[in-house]
Amino acid sequence: MRRQRAARWALAVPMMLLALATIYPMLYGLNISLKTRKDYVLDRLGVTQTFNVQNYIDAWVNADMGRYFLNTIIATVCSVTIILLLSSMCGYALSHLTFRGSKLAFLLILAMMMIPFQVIMVPTIKVLSDMGLINTFPGLIAAYVAQFLPFTVYFMTSYYSGVPKELTEAARVDGNGLFGTWWRIMVPVGKPALISMGILNSLFVWNDILIALLIMQSPSNRTVMVGVSALRGQYPDNVPTYIAGVMLAVLPIIVIYLIFQRQISAGVTAGATKG
Repeated sequence: MRRQRAARWALAVPMMLLALATIYPMLYGLNISLKTRKDYVLDRLGVTQTFNVQNYIDAWVNADMGRYFLNTIIATVCSVTIILLLSSMCGYALSHLTFRGSKLAFLLILAMMMIPFQVIMVPTIKVLSDMGLINTFPGLIAAYVAQFLPFTVYFMTSYYSGVPKELTEAARVDGNGLFGTWWRIMVPVGKPALISMGILNSLFVWNDILIALLIMQSPSNRTVMVGVSALRGQYPDNVPTYIAGVMLAVLPIIVIYLIFQRQISAGVTAGATKG
């Protein structure tokens, strides 16, 4: 019993420290965002006594955060929808269909996962510029799909590899074509993985700064994270207002994660154990 308790404490203490290290910056930022400018200058580390919500109003209205949120929602919903559709189809094809070059295609997808965006940043912007897609939502969505699709395809291929081929063969015998088998069999079976990948890709797209900054160059087309970055220059001497904008930007991500944390864990676990 003593050994078991010691083992539990040995695991619990690092986890508590990790949780504290994660939660503390959020609480610290929330505390600063509720201070007045004067209170922040006089006492940066003290607990706020004013609870000044005017900082949030200034960040939302004066920095046009509403437009930035709308832009980010459009980019996120469209990008993630396309990523999930393509990755589910590709995962089905690579895991259950036999065709020439399937192994090579899978290896190319693995290779694409190892290339960071900074390496292909210049040619990507050049191609989008030649196509007239700079400062447009189609260009931004195309860049997000190209960046986040390889990992999602790999994940869905791994997940679908655990689905018995007898199931898809039975669907084909019942008269379903390739599309019908994918839609009626693979999509429902892959729902946990699709939900998990949808949430993770939504987090990736929402938190992105570099791609959106390069493509959406007009101030009216900024995403929320780019808008928050610009907010620092707009309020260089008013840190509480800037931190209030940061809190507004990360709040939807926190809410989504708290709601869907079980689905994320279940989907990632399933994808790691299958295939």
